[in-house]
Amino acid sequence: MADPQGFLHVTKQEARKRPVEERVHDWREVYESQSAEERAREVSEQASRCMDCGIPFCHSGSAGCPLGNLIPEWNDLVRRGRWGAAADRLHATNNFPEFTGRVCPAPCEAACVLSLADTHTTGSVTIKRIEQAIADAAWEKGAVGPVLSAIGTGRHIAVVGSGPAGLAAAQQLTRVGHEVTVYERDDRLGGLLRYGIPEFKLEKAVVDQRLTQMRVEGTHFVTEVEVGIDLPVSALRERYEAVVLATGALQARDNRDVVGRELDGVHLAMEYLVASNHECEGDGPTPISARGKHVVIIGGGDTGADCLGTAHRQGALSVTQLDYHPALPTERDESSTPWPAWPMVLRTSPAHAEGGVRRYEVAVQRFLGDADGRVRSMILAEVRLGRDESGQRVIRPVGEEIELPCDLALFAIGFEGAEHGPLLDDLDLGTNRRGSLSCGSDWQTATPGVFVCGDAHRGASLVVWAIAEGRSAARGVDAYLTGSSELPAPVHPTALPLTVV
Repeated sequence: MADPQGFLHVTKQEARKRPVEERVHDWREVYESQSAEERAREVSEQASRCMDCGIPFCHSGSAGCPLGNLIPEWNDLVRRGRWGAAADRLHATNNFPEFTGRVCPAPCEAACVLSLADTHTTGSVTIKRIEQAIADAAWEKGAVGPVLSAIGTGRHIAVVGSGPAGLAAAQQLTRVGHEVTVYERDDRLGGLLRYGIPEFKLEKAVVDQRLTQMRVEGTHFVTEVEVGIDLPVSALRERYEAVVLATGALQARDNRDVVGRELDGVHLAMEYLVASNHECEGDGPTPISARGKHVVIIGGGDTGADCLGTAHRQGALSVTQLDYHPALPTERDESSTPWPAWPMVLRTSPAHAEGGVRRYEVAVQRFLGDADGRVRSMILAEVRLGRDESGQRVIRPVGEEIELPCDLALFAIGFEGAEHGPLLDDLDLGTNRRGSLSCGSDWQTATPGVFVCGDAHRGASLVVWAIAEGRSAARGVDAYLTGSSELPAPVHPTALPLTVV
C-alpha cells in the first residue's frame, strides 16, 4: 500500500527547466534532460507523496482526469520501482500518455487531495511529471510495442482527422480487428499536435513514434486528402460502413470589425503557429516571422502563450500579450472555484518566464498602418467587462487611449467550432448553437453510421478530453457494427468538468 505520510517527508519537486537564455535559442522542449537513473530516482520519490486516497478525486471524470487514469495505482507501482507494470496500467486507460504528460494542464493535479494544502512541502502530487516519466521510460526500454488484433472483422471504418481524438478512436478500433483508415488533409499527421502545438512544448518525434506503432498495428493513413473535396462524401459512404468525424474545432474566432484588421501583419494565431511549425519541420522559412518586430498577442489563453514562446524563439524585439479580463488571483478562491473544481487562478507558462509583458483589462480599438499597408501600431483602451440590458456581456472602454508599437498582431481569442464546408453539407449535418456537432448517447450523429468525437463535438478543449472522447466514440462504432462492444467508454457525450454555478 502507499505510504500515507509520504507527502509529509518529501518536498514537491517539478521537473527542472532549462535556463531561459539557452532555451529561447532553440526549439527543443523546455525541460532539462536527465539520465534514466536520475529521472527514476526523483520520480519514484515524488510518487511516494501519493496517499492512495479512499476517494481519489484525481481520476474522477467530473473533477479530475476524464480518461479515468488510475493514478494512485501507477503512482504506487513507480514508488516500488515497478516501471513496466506502471506503464501497462497507464496504457490501460490512455492511448497516448506521452502527449498528455507534456501538454495537458493536469486537472488531475487540481483535484488531488494534497492541493487542499498548497505549500512547498505539500501541494498536489506531480502527477503530470510522473505520467510523462512512465511513458518515456517505456518507450526508451522498447516496452511499447504494437497491440495486434487476433481476429479481423472485415468491417471498414474511416476516421476523418488525425488529431488526438481521431488517433485514439482509430487505435481502439484497429485493435479489435476493424480495418481503419485515417484521412488527414494536411501533409503530415497529427492535427493540432503537429501544427498547432509548438515544438518546444511537444517535439514531433514524440508524435511520430506513436504513429509508427499504429501503422504496425494495421491502421492505414492517407494524407493530403480533404474529405468532401478530394474524396467526395458519396465515395466515402460507399467505401466505409462507419465514419468517425474528428475534424476539430478549427473555426477561429476573429474580430473583423476592428479598424485596420485588413492590414498586412495582422493575423490569426493559428496562421502564425502553423507556419512556424512547418518551418520546424524543414519546409522552409515561415512567411510570418516575429524576428525584429514588436509583437502584440490579443488573447490571454494557452494559444496566446504558444505564440509568445514562438515569438521569443524567432527573435522578436518585444512581445505584449493583451487580455480584456482582470488579472486572476494567484491563489484559489474557495468561494468561486472550491476544490476539487478547476481553480480560476493566474497561470504562468514557461513562455511567460522567458519575457514579454502581460496587460490586463485592455482591448484593441484600431490598428494603424504605414504607407505600404502594413501595421505599425495599435490603439488600446482600458476596458471593463459588464452586462447590457439583455444580460449579454459587453466590453466598455474607459480612460484614455494608448498607442502601442506593433509590427505583428496575432488574434488568439479562441475558436467558434467546427469548420463549415462540403463535408458537413454532404453528410447533411449542421452545427448547434455552440458551433459543434451534436450526437446521441452512442456518439452517432443524426446521419446514420456517422459518429463524432473530440473538439468537433465538444468545442475547443483539452487533449485529455479529446482522447477520452475518441476512446468512447470507438465503443459506439464497435457496437454499431457488431452489436456489442467490450471497449471502454470513459466519458458520456454530455459529460462536463465540475464547475460552480
